[in-house]
Amino acid sequence: MSIPKEPRQIMINLMYLVLTAMLALNVSSEILHAFQTINASISASNSSIKEKNDKTYKALEDQEHQTGQEARVKPFNDKAKEAKKAAEEMIKYLDGWQEKVIEESGGYEEENGVKDIKRKDNIDASTRLLVEQKGGDEIKKKLADLKAKLLSLVSPDVRKQFENDMPIKVANPEKTDNNPQGDWATGYFYNMPTMAVVTLLSKFKNDIRNSEAAVVNQLAKEAGDIQVKFDEIQAIAVPKNSYVLAGQKVEASIMLAAYNKAVNPTVSSSSGHVTKVENGLASWEVNASGVGEQKVRGTVTLDMGGRTESRPYEFSYVVGSEGASMQLDKMNVFYIGVPNPVTVSAAGYSLEDVSLNIPGANVTAGDAKGKFNIMVTTPGKIMADIMAKTADHGVKRVGGQEIRVKRIPDPVARVGGVSSAPIFTNVFKAQIGVLAALDNFDFDARFVVTAFQFSVVPKRGEAIGPYPVTGAKFENSKQVLEAIARCKPGDKVFIDEIKAVGPDRTTRSLNAIALTLR
Repeated sequence: MSIPKEPRQIMINLMYLVLTAMLALNVSSEILHAFQTINASISASNSSIKEKNDKTYKALEDQEHQTGQEARVKPFNDKAKEAKKAAEEMIKYLDGWQEKVIEESGGYEEENGVKDIKRKDNIDASTRLLVEQKGGDEIKKKLADLKAKLLSLVSPDVRKQFENDMPIKVANPEKTDNNPQGDWATGYFYNMPTMAVVTLLSKFKNDIRNSEAAVVNQLAKEAGDIQVKFDEIQAIAVPKNSYVLAGQKVEASIMLAAYNKAVNPTVSSSSGHVTKVENGLASWEVNASGVGEQKVRGTVTLDMGGRTESRPYEFSYVVGSEGASMQLDKMNVFYIGVPNPVTVSAAGYSLEDVSLNIPGANVTAGDAKGKFNIMVTTPGKIMADIMAKTADHGVKRVGGQEIRVKRIPDPVARVGGVSSAPIFTNVFKAQIGVLAALDNFDFDARFVVTAFQFSVVPKRGEAIGPYPVTGAKFENSKQVLEAIARCKPGDKVFIDEIKAVGPDRTTRSLNAIALTLR
């Protein structure tokens, strides 16, 4: 437009420009005020959504701590806590950006005690911080990361739908003359007034709160959906005593069990075997063996809709015998000096209530119920009385057995594994002494040689010895060691007057040993 020459026209044009500017400033002020109103509304909405989310979090927490619910609810409550933490961190991050933009634009001003943004219309702060210094790219990345995190917390079955519906959006804007590259940060923040940027960041926070709410509500729904719906009930009575006698009290626990006929559990058992599992119930059986109380342990595993739950079980039953009996675990005799193991049972009595009374013997408990170790001291016969506790806490005799008591048989004296046989000279010279061994004896009983007499008859020459030795070793006598050193093939070695002591502390005279060296 050409500038007029007349002063009047110049004045008119200047007044027009001033009026246009004033109108523009007025419109700008109204728009900024509208942004401020929208920002206040969004902030209030964010607070309201946060309160609702907090109630959902508390409900999940309370549900987890209900009796029997922890194992089912905890995995979902833990995910909800992850969602809350991620959302709170992003909200705090955006709060920081709002403050940075306000500070960069000129900060706050206060009038009549009311704090307000000083330069709501400043467009340089957002352009500089969020476009030129790439702050907007950082915001975009964090929003995308948060969306991916929240999506990872929900079930894969609904993840695709959630991805489409989730309020958090990070797609690039359409290309325009002002944004030919379709850049996200440019499209949202370039030449944007400070008040508009603050409102936009509040809108992002609103998207986060709504996305958080959707995820947490879904987790609460999934926690409820995994419960097995029971469609059948059955009365069950479990006796506390599976074996009683006349006059004894019988107690039982009676309950109503609920189960789902369409969901078959997996059952394991420490003994016996599960014969079938159908209509939600498992059947178990075993052929009774052994005597006394038998315990059965195992686990029941059930598919709870995407995860499995296992619970242990245990019950016991008593296997009785006809009358009271005592089984000698080694042989039908007690030996002096060694523990004699026995197993005792009595029909109608628990093994823990059965005991032994044997006058003249020492009875101690074995390594299991119904097992005892008997120590005896005198040869002959003894009577073993089987005792049992009665219902009135007394004790009575329920059976008995007469047992023979013997000394442990004499061991056999040997050198190099033989008592009377040819033996290689080098093998004989390698021996350290005389050994007393019990052959074919079921008990762990050891005899120790305490003395012997040693002599050698050379193939040529005069006899050597006899030399008395105390203990079992040749080295206990220097003369014996010298005699052994001079031994040659063809010589005869005699060891007699052998004495040994066993577990019963009595001294035994053992067989003589005659060896021919070769």
